[in-house]
Amino acid sequence: MRAAIPKRARLRTVFISDLHLGFRGCQADYLLDFLQQLDTAQLVLVGDIVDLWSLKRSVYWPPAHQDVVRAILALARSGTQVVYVPGNHDEDLRELCGGEIAGIEIRRDFIHEAADGRRYLVLHGDDFDGAVKFPGLLKDFGEWLYDVLLWAGRGVQAVRRRCGFGHWSLASWLKLQVPDARRYIERFEHAAAHAALRHGLDGVVCGHIHRPEIRMVDGIRYCNDGDWVEHCSALTEDRHGQLTLIRWTDRAAVRSAAAAEAAPAPVAALDTAA
Repeated sequence: MRAAIPKRARLRTVFISDLHLGFRGCQADYLLDFLQQLDTAQLVLVGDIVDLWSLKRSVYWPPAHQDVVRAILALARSGTQVVYVPGNHDEDLRELCGGEIAGIEIRRDFIHEAADGRRYLVLHGDDFDGAVKFPGLLKDFGEWLYDVLLWAGRGVQAVRRRCGFGHWSLASWLKLQVPDARRYIERFEHAAAHAALRHGLDGVVCGHIHRPEIRMVDGIRYCNDGDWVEHCSALTEDRHGQLTLIRWTDRAAVRSAAAAEAAPAPVAALDTAA
């Protein structure tokens, strides 16, 4: 189901994850535009916000990435409750769980009660890696291949923009063509759903696998807010507790240096769960 979201609608909660600031694949232009237009009571950062793994390999921190950090801090100062749940790429910050930095709460995980009374387990999702584990060599090869696909995808996207086509992720498309990748996603979804089930909850909100989704899995509402490398997606909750996935790349008004000619377009939802 596709539905439009009013540009300045007051949201109750917004979940985003896998920004990967400090990584060359981060879509910081879209992310900054999203944050600058955000009007929400609560912003939950569901892990892999700063990519410390990438920064340890090589330092990459352009002005746009710093602007994203400033935008998040500005939201916290303006009264938005900001909660940070570190992931595996920023796991060093897990030592700070239970504390607060610049008005941002740091939590290992927590239970979110939506406006409709449903309760969701919120965590990054790397906790489930053990349940969907692949051989180490395959995992290392997959990470290397993913970086290559993202690099190639930037070239493909540049050509698509010149031809007037919208955003499209080569890495995301290819992952769904690989049986092992599809099995990994399915196992991950079931592991996340079972974690919520064990806690007696109605659903789970996570990130980690860069695959935005809202669907029922084993009687549990599984919600993955996606990422800002491939999909530029967020999970939103309105004042009635309705959850919606949005893709910010549908907003052609976001202008990077290579797409300055794009015309404005309305925000569109990927999926909706009542």
